[in-house]
Amino acid sequence: MFSEFMLSSNAMFSPLTSDTIYQADDLVSYDRSITPRHVAIIPDGNRRWAKKQQASAKVGHREGADNLIEIVKACKELGVQVVTFYAFSTENWARPQEEVQALMWLLDVYLVEQRETMLQEGICFDTIGDLSKIPANVAETIAETKRFTKQCDQIRMVLAVNYGGRDDICRAVNQIVDDCMQQRGTPEKITEEAIAKYLDTADIGDPDLLIRTSGEWRISNFLLWQISYAEVYVTDVLWPDFTPAHLLEALYDFQKRKRRLGG
Repeated sequence: MFSEFMLSSNAMFSPLTSDTIYQADDLVSYDRSITPRHVAIIPDGNRRWAKKQQASAKVGHREGADNLIEIVKACKELGVQVVTFYAFSTENWARPQEEVQALMWLLDVYLVEQRETMLQEGICFDTIGDLSKIPANVAETIAETKRFTKQCDQIRMVLAVNYGGRDDICRAVNQIVDDCMQQRGTPEKITEEAIAKYLDTADIGDPDLLIRTSGEWRISNFLLWQISYAEVYVTDVLWPDFTPAHLLEALYDFQKRKRRLGG
C-alpha cells in the first residue's frame, strides 16, 4: 500500500548512487516545494521513431523501454514521488499479433534486466491494470519484480499494463456492487472518495501532471477519473528522444501554472 511507501525527508532528493543527472545551473530556478508528487506519462511515438530510423516497431519499443528508467531516475532527482507510464492499454491487443507478442516479450526481458538498477536506485516497482489477460510468464516476472523492489523507498515506478480508464472504472463499480451484495461493509452512500478507493490507483493517488509525448492531444483512455484536475503537458518530442532535459522543461512549465482545482 502507498501508506507503506513513505519517503523520508532525505529520500526525495538524495539518490542512492553517486551519479547525478542535473547540474546546479539546471535547477537554479527550480522550486522543490511545488514539485508534482505524481507524474503520469503517455510515452507515445516509439513506432514513429522506428519508422524514421528505418527500423522495425520492435526496435522502437526497445528504445522506448530503455528510456523509462532514465526518466524515473530524473524524476527521483527532481523530487517526484510516483511516476506512472502508460505501457500497454486495453486497446493495444488490437495491434498486429507479432507486435503484441514483441511487447509482451520486451516487458518480460526488460523487467529482469532492470531489477538490479531498480534496487540500486531505490525504485519500487508496481503496476495498475488487469493482469489476468497477461501471459503467465510475464505476470510472474511482474510479480517477482514487485517482490524484489518491495523495500525500495526512493520513488515508485508504476507501469499501466492492460490498462484502460473505462475498464478501471467498470472493474471498480463491479467490485462495489459485489461487496454490497456480499455485505462486506461498503459505504451506504457512494461518494467520489468511496469510488476512488476501488480504483487501481487507490494507493498511489491522482497525478498532478500528465505528460504526453509525440504531439498527440489525446487522453487515449488513460486514468480518466484520476486526471480530472491534473495539469496537461504535450510535447512534440517522440518518446525515445525524450530526455531528462525535456522532463525538467515540463516540470518548470508545471510550476508556472496556477492550479485552481475547479475554483
